[in-house]
Amino acid sequence: MTDPRLAELIRLIPALKLSVEAGDLEHHGRDWTRRWTPAPLAVAWPASIDEVQGVVRWASAHGVGIVPSGGRTGLSGGAVAAQGELVLSLDRMNRVLGFDPIDRTLTVEPGIALEAVQNAAREHALLYPVNFAARGSCQIGGNIATNAGGIRVIRYGNTRQWVAGLKVVTGTGELLDLNRGLVKNASGYDLRHLVIGSEGTLGIVVEATLTLTSPPPPSQVMLLAVPAMDALMKVFAEARHRLALEAFEFFTERALHHVLAHGAQRPFAEDHPFYVVTEFDAGDEKAEAEALDFFEFCLGEGWVTDGVIASSEAQAASLWRLREGITESLAPHKPYKNDVSVRISAVPAFMEEMHALLSAEYPAFDVVWFGHIGDGNLHINVLKPAELDNGVFVEQCEHVTSLLVETLARHGGSISAEHGIGLVKKPWLGSVRSEAEIALMRGIKAVWDPNGIMNPGKLL
Repeated sequence: MTDPRLAELIRLIPALKLSVEAGDLEHHGRDWTRRWTPAPLAVAWPASIDEVQGVVRWASAHGVGIVPSGGRTGLSGGAVAAQGELVLSLDRMNRVLGFDPIDRTLTVEPGIALEAVQNAAREHALLYPVNFAARGSCQIGGNIATNAGGIRVIRYGNTRQWVAGLKVVTGTGELLDLNRGLVKNASGYDLRHLVIGSEGTLGIVVEATLTLTSPPPPSQVMLLAVPAMDALMKVFAEARHRLALEAFEFFTERALHHVLAHGAQRPFAEDHPFYVVTEFDAGDEKAEAEALDFFEFCLGEGWVTDGVIASSEAQAASLWRLREGITESLAPHKPYKNDVSVRISAVPAFMEEMHALLSAEYPAFDVVWFGHIGDGNLHINVLKPAELDNGVFVEQCEHVTSLLVETLARHGGSISAEHGIGLVKKPWLGSVRSEAEIALMRGIKAVWDPNGIMNPGKLL
């Protein structure tokens, strides 16, 4: 270590795993955006809360920025280290620390993968219900930092609903123990909820106590072909009225095209403009009959033109792959991503305006969109033509994003539904938050992180 600051860090924390190898710097200095060139000072892998505190105190003393790093599956540049920051990877802090059968809580370290949390809950015949396609690689600390949502928000809400307590190291190295798993705690500001969704700009989550719940009854998965955009919300309204929904997701024919090219199986003989994959309770014959009635009603109304109900777990997984495999299938095309939300009631009008805007502004680009239509969250992916310079591509997309922000504002929506602001969406934070709100956010950060070392440049 030729940098004297890093030599001092090793002297202060002899057991700390630290690397300046080029491969480590590149791998840990970026997230899925791939837009910025990684340039971290080093990568540190603390193995304990004490080591995290030591690293933060060292960074504060030397004015070195810290980028907390989990699975780095984010899509907003929130885990990018491109300005000589120290990447603080939580990969080694990945244990289950305890299970309380009375409180039905699971206490874990932040580097544990979401799928491992789900498996640990299942071992106790319980459920951690937050779920999305990156479950095998994303980490619970990152989920908390972005208040991750996913495919079952209709029934279970976002990550916020399932965090009973947090331990957090602030920008001064102080350890906070927030809420301690209490169900009721009317003792002033709930700082736990301030940390959730803060994108690592206030502190580093070093321990989380998660609430578990009972598993749902047996479910059924149905894939529907929908002929027109205005039918999507009609199908959703009918499904919510007739079925106990767990998930309701949609995607376009272009999305299906890319997933099929990536190895998925074609569900229908013909192409259709839109598709819906929905999961719902089907624990008895009555529920199954109601699902069939729902399908036949939608078919009769012309809202649906074809459909299939999974007859096995393998087929259910195959149907879900059509939706969950979209992001992975698009990755080789270096997509520019928008992650937006509006109130559920505003979805039809917004989608009409959005579709018209995208068609007019991207006549030669492949635009793929899909989303959690049941909670008002749409994902827009613009694929980069192979021959187009990346800088020119991003500039064109950012121009269209500015127009999209204006459309969102008319519908009271948000430029970031579940991926955070990071670096990508920072120019448009003012479209969602007032000047007074942003001033308060800056003031809060100054208290938690007076030297400005926590994930600097992100969000604010």
